[in-house]
Amino acid sequence: MKHLHLLRHAKSSWDEPSLADHDRPLARRGIKASGRMARHLRDQALEPELILCSSAARARQTLEPVVAAMGDVPVRIEAELYRATSADLLERMRLVPDAIDSLMLIGHNPSMQELAVGLAGEGELRDSLALKYPTAALATLAFDGPGWSDLAPGRAELVAYVRPRDLG
Repeated sequence: MKHLHLLRHAKSSWDEPSLADHDRPLARRGIKASGRMARHLRDQALEPELILCSSAARARQTLEPVVAAMGDVPVRIEAELYRATSADLLERMRLVPDAIDSLMLIGHNPSMQELAVGLAGEGELRDSLALKYPTAALATLAFDGPGWSDLAPGRAELVAYVRPRDLG
């Protein structure tokens, strides 16, 4: 069984309008939410074997408390994930070595939501995620298959969908 954890970056700041979109940092609310989500990951013992993260500042800042909560997890910061479509993200995941059973992707909407909804089979959690995938939300999908190349639309089950507000 493979597990895919899709973490949308936390809320970004618009305080400096002259900053390029790629360079926007997290807002105070985003920093708080990413810490809350990191504690949740630790409390649930969710430890991906690999994290792929967008190179955008807000995604890397979302990553920081996650890595601190998990310990020594291999991380790859990839510029291609910044403007990736959901199809691009799926293709990237299909390149993950089959020996890895748990993968986390930290990225951006609308691609993350489209990917999660597209991969998930029918269900109440999927319907909720399809309505809204807020910043710092985590969607966890599980699928049977020998490798990541087997990941395809409708082949996964959305086993968890956690929003920062769900964590108190």
